[in-house]
Amino acid sequence: MGYACLMAVDRDHVLRTAAALLTRKATATMDEVARAAGISRATLHRHFAGRDALVRALEALGIAECEAALDAARPDEGPAADAVRRLIRAIEPSAGLLAFLYTENQLFEGEQQNEGWSRIDARLAALFRRGQESGEFRIDLTPAWLTEALYGLLASGAWAVSEGRVARNDFTHMIAELLLGGAVRREEP
Repeated sequence: MGYACLMAVDRDHVLRTAAALLTRKATATMDEVARAAGISRATLHRHFAGRDALVRALEALGIAECEAALDAARPDEGPAADAVRRLIRAIEPSAGLLAFLYTENQLFEGEQQNEGWSRIDARLAALFRRGQESGEFRIDLTPAWLTEALYGLLASGAWAVSEGRVARNDFTHMIAELLLGGAVRREEP
């Protein structure tokens, strides 16, 4: 399905509306998604054959946004901790979408896993490894674990902000400080 057939319907608007709704209510129906996007269910169905197709399109959007945030964060520049902070700040606008995707187990099972997640995992692990090699981060926590911890904190932070338990302005600080506070290498007494 190319972008040409979506001229009458702004695909990005539909996806962002679906992401916002599904972040707040993961069980939302296709009818509810269509209503939120201001289109008919038939129009939504013409563009996304069902919930799985919609979730896969949201996954592609989430991967693209993660990769753009990683590029913007310049993970190879300066201290690794500063790069982690830049990354969290850059990814914050997409955190709600990532929180929703994080709960969609079918995206991470079996052969059908999008290779985009592996690319992102590798880039994040390289950032954490760089921080370990420079002596900034603890070496007893693997880069893979630090990557998973970051995903979990991003998802938790997004849910806390969406539910009003955490101020949006505190998102980056709280995630970075918790992650890095746990990851900082301490000198042995």
